[in-house]
Amino acid sequence: MSNQSNTVVYHLEASEFNWEVAPGKVIPAWGFNQQVPAPVLRAKKGDTLIVRIKNNLKEATMVHWHGIRLPASMDGTGEVQKPIEPGAEFEYRFIVPDAGTFWYHSHQNETVQMERGMYGALIIEDETDPQFDNEKVYVIDDMKLNEANQFTEAKGALSRLVEKHDGREGETALINGKENPTFTIHAGQIERWRFINSASARYFRMQLGGHPFQIIGTAGGLLEEPRMVTEILITPGERVDIVAGPFKSGDHFEIEALPYNRVTMLRAKKRIYGHVRIDAPKESTAFVPNQLRRIEPIAPQDARVTRKVKLSVGPNLKRGLDFLVNDKLHSNDLPVRVDELQVWEISNSSRMDHPFHLHGFFFQLLEMNGKAPAYKAWKDTLNLPPRSKAKIAWIPDNRPGQWMYHCHIIEHHAAGMMANFEVLGTDDEVGKYMMNDGHCQHN
Repeated sequence: MSNQSNTVVYHLEASEFNWEVAPGKVIPAWGFNQQVPAPVLRAKKGDTLIVRIKNNLKEATMVHWHGIRLPASMDGTGEVQKPIEPGAEFEYRFIVPDAGTFWYHSHQNETVQMERGMYGALIIEDETDPQFDNEKVYVIDDMKLNEANQFTEAKGALSRLVEKHDGREGETALINGKENPTFTIHAGQIERWRFINSASARYFRMQLGGHPFQIIGTAGGLLEEPRMVTEILITPGERVDIVAGPFKSGDHFEIEALPYNRVTMLRAKKRIYGHVRIDAPKESTAFVPNQLRRIEPIAPQDARVTRKVKLSVGPNLKRGLDFLVNDKLHSNDLPVRVDELQVWEISNSSRMDHPFHLHGFFFQLLEMNGKAPAYKAWKDTLNLPPRSKAKIAWIPDNRPGQWMYHCHIIEHHAAGMMANFEVLGTDDEVGKYMMNDGHCQHN
């Protein structure tokens, strides 16, 4: 990494390698720079981030920058970019306009590439951030392995149907690429813990051994004020920042996932992801203000709906199940225009949860099942429980081009629960954001 004149440059190499998730437990991983998760990328709000990707996999790949408000041509989807073929390189270049916890991951053959480890954290800092004694990034994942620690494929019609319905969940629970790791924090100190759920389908109902903690940030950065809780649900694709501590010397507890019923065929159960040990006391210099920032509402709760998006699941004689948006597979939605307020009603008519993710833009939740949310936040991912209906508001700023939204359970996305749409500006503006093939260089 180098940092000059507010430009931050990283070099990442995608490849296959062996990765030890626990002593003696080695898996055939895919990832960046031979790490699972990939290196944590850091920049400051307003920096230009340049990430040069070299693909040494045996298949094509591309990278999506989850949550970053970037130009459409840099979003890392097949609608705006040619896949990076084996042996080829691609340069992603964009300004990071928002502080917060983001992540990056493959957006090509995701059910294979993400499952094997192609993801990493992207942290954007701001000089106005609260002051902490330390910071930790926790990337949550699970992997479905057989007894030989090889990635498995569902065999038989029933197993394939269950995996398609539930999404891919495995028994190997990981934090930062390791099973049951132990983390330490000094007694009396206060840390910022950034959680990222990178799992294909696992819902992470997090508890810290019953200790209370404060939520200070979600997908779009800081909340207006800290919120004290004892647990938080983090769905696939979501991020949550919390205040951890102060704890008492000699204490210890687990980072746990409590059971969450998202109406799967397999029953949810409690899982331990990691352990926290409290070390000797150390003086704290942390300061977390009661007012973190102001979030101005962009629309009233009763704002007129401009678009309806229906998520549904239906039987199919050939495919078993179809995962649909407005009754279509991999659909194309109507365009929107720059600077025009969007108020979308998103309904889930199915009998299972779906985490809705909007690429490239933040939105505000106006209501869920007719009720206003408990607090204001900027989000890019929203969980929709069974038979639920949400109203969100967002404004497409001056970044015309092709975008998408989809269910972030990766198997549901692959099975059809996604849609593309275009953000329209003037003719000149649209021309600026056409895909630039010149970025892709073949050896």
